[in-house]
Amino acid sequence: MSEEIVNRVSSSPLVTFDLEKYYPDGKRMTLDISPWLFEGIILREKEFRAFVAEHPWEKYKDAHVALYCSSDAIVPGWAFMLVTTKLQPFAAQIVQGDLQLLETILYKTAIDDLDVTDFTDKPVIIKGCSNKPVPANAYIWAANKLQQVAKSIMYGEACSSVPLYKKKSNR
Repeated sequence: MSEEIVNRVSSSPLVTFDLEKYYPDGKRMTLDISPWLFEGIILREKEFRAFVAEHPWEKYKDAHVALYCSSDAIVPGWAFMLVTTKLQPFAAQIVQGDLQLLETILYKTAIDDLDVTDFTDKPVIIKGCSNKPVPANAYIWAANKLQQVAKSIMYGEACSSVPLYKKKSNR
C-alpha cells in the first residue's frame, strides 16, 4: 500500500508576497538634456529655452520619465524644473536621475499605497526571484510594511526560505 504524497507547502497557511505583482505599469523613458547645452556643457538660457519650447513633448504621454544630463555640465536646478513643466501634462511620473532611481521611486509609491490588511496575522514569505527590475530597496520597504501586520516574515521560496521576523506572542 503506497502512502499519499502531501504537498505541505500548498496546504500551509503561508502567504507569498511577490513584489513583481506590484510592478508599476507603463513605459519607461529617459530624457538627456545634454544635447540642449552649448558644446554639451554650458547652459545658455535663451538657447536652452528654445530647445525646450520646440521639443515634441507628446511622445512622453503616460510614460515614466527619468530626466538627466549625461555630460559633466553643471546644470542649475531651474533647468530640470523648466523641463518638468513641459513634461507634466504628458508624463505619468518624472524624476531627476537614472532609470534605476525611477524604478525605486515607482516602487516606493506602490508600496506606500499598498493595503496590507490581507496579510494580518499570517506567515508571509517575500518572494526573492523576479523577472522584472525590482530595486533592492523595494524588499526593505515591503518587509517594513508587512512587519506592521504579519505574524512572521521570511524571504525566498517556500522550499528554501530565510526567516526574518516573528511577532512576539502576548502571553
